[in-house]
Amino acid sequence: MIKEIGQRNREILRLVVETYMATGEPVGSRILSKKLDHKLSPASIRNTMADLEDAGLLFAPHTSAGRLPTESGLRLFVDGLLQVGDLTHDERSAIENRCAASGRGFQEVLTEATAALSGLSGHAGLVVAPKVDAPLRQVEFVPVGPGQALVVLVTENGQVENRMIDMPLGMSPSALAEAGQFLSRRLKGRTIDMAREEVLGELAARRAELDQLTSKVVEAGLAVWGGEPAQGRNPSGTLIVRGSANLLDDVAAMADLERIRSLMEELENTEEMLRLIDLTHGSEGVRIFIGSENTLFRQAGCSLIVAPLQNQQQRIVGAIGVIGPTRMNYARLVPMVDFTAQVVGRLLR
Repeated sequence: MIKEIGQRNREILRLVVETYMATGEPVGSRILSKKLDHKLSPASIRNTMADLEDAGLLFAPHTSAGRLPTESGLRLFVDGLLQVGDLTHDERSAIENRCAASGRGFQEVLTEATAALSGLSGHAGLVVAPKVDAPLRQVEFVPVGPGQALVVLVTENGQVENRMIDMPLGMSPSALAEAGQFLSRRLKGRTIDMAREEVLGELAARRAELDQLTSKVVEAGLAVWGGEPAQGRNPSGTLIVRGSANLLDDVAAMADLERIRSLMEELENTEEMLRLIDLTHGSEGVRIFIGSENTLFRQAGCSLIVAPLQNQQQRIVGAIGVIGPTRMNYARLVPMVDFTAQVVGRLLR
């Protein structure tokens, strides 16, 4: 469609979108006449804007106001008129430094990457990754208080994951150590899903031999890491959102606030969270979803810039991106999301 609307229409549409992104306000013909490289009367500009409105690419929020781009207009701009910029040296360094994996576990790297995106973009950063399914090297249970223990899993590729579990009161440190040794011996070199049925079957056959309390801890550890829902936890993966308060900066009415709240609630939903990963499958780079193009953001009126997270084997293991208003600076944020995904991907084995 971009080739069908004519050079003048393309130029006016580009200026309307870029001015709107910079100001958030309706754009009038007088403003555009000052920005055009060639002389064009305000009347001619108004006629062109009327043509773009008839094509569904612009709309007037009020009778006497200037024009704003519709979602179709934004999509046309992104697909055909957007000139993607490049990151500065300082921005690249900030992302690389925040994501540095030295001494950090997988979750910490993802958290830092999300915080870096939020800080540099001024919007909400988001990362989602499925549960760990890499072969394991070691399992350890660490008591942290009455009735609670920390499960520490170390994968063969060096990633470290921690989860809290409830355990029977009166559990001794030696029983916890025994539970860790039991799982380590049977899970080493295998994923939780691969060994789950075998371990649970062995527990059933050896309950008289294995201390009852230890058995409960082993089962609890398998439940948390093997996908069975634990109260108050999302078993399907990791969801990290940083800078969600930034989404409120452009709120102009309570209805907008309610849409933002609705978005954050939907992000906590397991199915919606995993759908973010599905959005990136079949895509080699950054994808942009504007407003209602994605059911997840239809009510919130937000846009999503998202890139797949690929490990060193080029397998998609998650997604990372930025959520913000539809007038985000796409030209600046697309390379930012892309570069962050590449940096994190190099750290994932």
